[in-house]
Amino acid sequence: MSQPRGPLSQLRRGHEELVLGLLRKHGPLSRGELGKRCGLSRTTLYDILAELVTSGAVVTATSQDAPRGRGRPAETLTLNPDAGQAIGIDFARRALHVAAVNLAHEVVGSASEPHDADLPWEQRVELAARLVGSLTGTGGGTGTGGGALRLGALDAIGVGVVGVVGSQAAEEDESAPHPAQVLLRERFGVPVLLDNNTRLAALGEAIWGAAAGGQDVLYLRLSHGVGGGLVVGGSLHRGAYGLSGEFGHITVEPGGAPCDCGGTGCLETVASIRAVLDAFRAAGGRAADVPELVKAVRAGDRAALTLLDGVGARIGEVLAALCNAIGPSVIVIGGELAETGGALVEPIERALHDHVMPVSRHRVSLRRATLGEVAGALGGIALVLHESPLLSRYPAGPDLAEDPIPDKESR
Repeated sequence: MSQPRGPLSQLRRGHEELVLGLLRKHGPLSRGELGKRCGLSRTTLYDILAELVTSGAVVTATSQDAPRGRGRPAETLTLNPDAGQAIGIDFARRALHVAAVNLAHEVVGSASEPHDADLPWEQRVELAARLVGSLTGTGGGTGTGGGALRLGALDAIGVGVVGVVGSQAAEEDESAPHPAQVLLRERFGVPVLLDNNTRLAALGEAIWGAAAGGQDVLYLRLSHGVGGGLVVGGSLHRGAYGLSGEFGHITVEPGGAPCDCGGTGCLETVASIRAVLDAFRAAGGRAADVPELVKAVRAGDRAALTLLDGVGARIGEVLAALCNAIGPSVIVIGGELAETGGALVEPIERALHDHVMPVSRHRVSLRRATLGEVAGALGGIALVLHESPLLSRYPAGPDLAEDPIPDKESR
């Protein structure tokens, strides 16, 4: 996707996005209806539509060859689902998730595959390319959906990665792109937008998932790491230096276990997958992974239930403090540990009720996430489209748009 560089090109691109946005929101519209809704002059609108039709982004909904005459319905225009697709990729700690949507915002498919935590970036990107290929029915992996994957009118990739995005250590070059950006751009030859994967999962849940339509949402993911995202006043919040949503590094046990962030006693040392499984085994339980822990919970294992009750209480206390500071109307709990169900969610809810301000107790809705593993990938797609009201005041994020796309011969 070539990026506009001059002000006139930017203005024209803005007009194109306006027209495309109206067709996404309202479905097929006639030229007259589009004119009333977009506010552009007739000449400008018809010029924009001619280019969109020529490029294949927009098609006529009625045949131009139909006989003309009194009573014939006006020709309408609609989005062409086959014009192109956008890809979202979530590079989680130990797995990779891919999703794709077409120009009409229809989900083409999704795919996921686990991998070792120390897998090099070159191999992660190779795996991503294979999973993208699986969406076409021509590659391996566990993809769902079919049809040829064409990176046309929406030729861009939104990527989520673990850790802070938008700020690097002082000794690093702050202008240096992330390895995933470089490798994906070389592989696909399209712009790559990057953000924290948990924050993108929050965006996905707030658009399509458990908090759809929420104006003030707090999302917490309990996975190999503990993090989250905030929607404040109807906008996704990134924070200074990209540090919003680092809930896993709130201290819950002063002087407790060391955390990867350099602190001690962080929520992540209590409520991450590794911390919970280690504590369960120390209590005499047997579980190599979360599915085995879930089995123990369902079997009524006393050690598992007692452990999760304590972990849930700590989480609930943190959420109550965040609620008192931020005031969300919806809290969404996601991540693999949420699969333990009521054994974890109920003590979270009790602690939240006990510690949140009394005026808020019956106004905060606690919900389980609904999008599963592909929430971050879907959030990456939303970042690429950048059309949700949640992104109206959100920075586009680092990308490689200003660098020329290498010729295929030089890749």
